Amino acid sequence: MHIQTRKGIVEGNDCGSYYVFKGIPYAKPPIGELRWKAPREMDEWNGIYEAKTFGKIPMQDLPTADLPITGRFQKEFYSDERYIPEMNEDCLYLNVWMPADAKGKKLPVAFWIHGGGFGGGFSSEIEFDGEKYCEKDVILVTIGYRVNVFGFLAHPWLDAENERNISGNYGILDQIAALKWTYENIAQFGGDPTNITVFGQSAGSMSTQVLVSSELTDDMISKAIMQSGISCEKEILATPTLKEEEEIGEIFVELTGTKTIQELRNLSSEEIMEAKRKLDGKLWALGKGLMVVPNKDGYVLKETVKETWKNGNMKSIPYMAGVVTDDLGATEEEIKEKRTGQLMEECKKWSLKREEIQGEGAYLYFFSHELPGDDWGAFHTGEVWYTFGTLGRCWRPMTDADYQLSEEMVTYWTNFMKTGNPADEGTEEWRTYTESDGFIREFK
Repeated sequence: MHIQTRKGIVEGNDCGSYYVFKGIPYAKPPIGELRWKAPREMDEWNGIYEAKTFGKIPMQDLPTADLPITGRFQKEFYSDERYIPEMNEDCLYLNVWMPADAKGKKLPVAFWIHGGGFGGGFSSEIEFDGEKYCEKDVILVTIGYRVNVFGFLAHPWLDAENERNISGNYGILDQIAALKWTYENIAQFGGDPTNITVFGQSAGSMSTQVLVSSELTDDMISKAIMQSGISCEKEILATPTLKEEEEIGEIFVELTGTKTIQELRNLSSEEIMEAKRKLDGKLWALGKGLMVVPNKDGYVLKETVKETWKNGNMKSIPYMAGVVTDDLGATEEEIKEKRTGQLMEECKKWSLKREEIQGEGAYLYFFSHELPGDDWGAFHTGEVWYTFGTLGRCWRPMTDADYQLSEEMVTYWTNFMKTGNPADEGTEEWRTYTESDGFIREFK
């Protein structure tokens, strides 16, 4: 099928009941002089753009099996080379799954932001796919964005060349550019630009919180789902100021040995990655952990996300949020006893603030289902297989009960994307979490 976008015609893959358009560019490649600059609008193209293979993925170190914390993710998500495209700084591409009969309709749109601690991940990972969403008459868009130092480096050199005297947040500006592309083009795919649900997991959830806290997204977001990543009072996500990020950036530049911004830009991608690895080691040694992240720059974020929550300045839209048992900040005792930890407390705070300011709470969930095949239990990111309905790609010996749970979760997620309420006539009731009604949907 051919679709006329604002910049040119794209041709996707015919998968029978749905079409998938892979690797559509939404901004110019952020390479050369565009490294560490806001994404630039694409030029128009002539002819037909073959959107049949996934675009390149952002520069990063993929997990290896020997790593102590993220090593298990290698087996889970990164062991099948068929789902790992070439890595390159030229990575600003998105993918669209649309039902075969969508053209001319106004279907709800799901806009997915991948996780990876703002340091890795990509839009075409094995666990992401839009087939099940298309079956529910929902269009799925998954996006790539710059990560780690390519996406979030702040430094006085970069401030000096910027008209607002700011730096960093390039990865978030990429996300906003992809959202704008979706808002402006998705009607041609049969989508409703006034019904876009932004959702993500881990750093994708934290990104979602940034986007609903930023004035730059205007009214392009109609709903949001935050899976395993939200900061209200706790530092689940570091919420640095620009100055704090610049201090990290100065350490990085010192590690590169460069003396000018031009020397820094002249480094190869691999030289940048080598300095980034040294920076990671230094930050962990200093006990700072993940610090190359979105910052409060007065432009993308006028307040930190925690300040936005405290002041009730998040977008007034429906929200879903939740956690898994073995999630960020959970203690060994909480995991053993299958209790929710501090991340769920942050979700509750978000919901209660929404009730206080906007008159209605958020829909909260707890994924406690233990995945089959090993003793990892309900681990961070494990629920994504279920929310996308991609269990058939997983190495695990999934049972009928797993597939039934996945169908239930896909139904709830897509119902929310359609109406702002995850429940319908065919599902159990799901009430919002409020001061008087502490309802949390458990998936077990």
